[in-house]
Amino acid sequence: MNSLLGNHTLIIIVITVITSLLAWQNTPLFNRLIFYPPAVNQGQWDRLLTHGFIHADSTHLLFNMFTLYSFGRYIQPVLNQFLGGFGFIVIYLAAIVVAIVPSYLKNKNNSQYRSLGASGGVSAILFASILFDPWSMLLFFIIPIPAILFAVLYVAYSIYANNKGNSNINHLAHLWGGAFGVVATIALWPEVMVHFLNALMHPSF
Repeated sequence: MNSLLGNHTLIIIVITVITSLLAWQNTPLFNRLIFYPPAVNQGQWDRLLTHGFIHADSTHLLFNMFTLYSFGRYIQPVLNQFLGGFGFIVIYLAAIVVAIVPSYLKNKNNSQYRSLGASGGVSAILFASILFDPWSMLLFFIIPIPAILFAVLYVAYSIYANNKGNSNINHLAHLWGGAFGVVATIALWPEVMVHFLNALMHPSF
């Protein structure tokens, strides 16, 4: 039981899956948790966080939770050296909030705008992991590529897709979530930049 309670990655995944499943079966609950600027304007600030625990569909949920599991289990022990053993959870939850703030400011008076999903927090964990092992291999669809190359492609595509603006995906949250993950990790452990640069100069596949 203690090891399970200490697995913060798994705890977040379980809570997110259960919340998403419940929200799919309960429209009022879904509408209460989703990020909706007019509701935030009326004082429902919790939506800045709760939207990260519901998803549009099973594919959306599976992709985010698989990514979180893949990287979270490796980066969690590192981040939990900080903030009283809760560094991982703090960064993940904070990233969800930070990642949605630019979208809120941009759509503050847009009654048609809604957003949901854990992508901001997941992006933070993904990019934090890349700081520690930039040459780890990821599967891009079915093609294995180095994590650092994936990061470059991810940022480039997110900027392109956000500027294009014809997608239901909140690419802006991906960018801000990833950026927050990098900044927060460096703030907690400045020496990681030396480690990252050294690892970057010495590729190991």
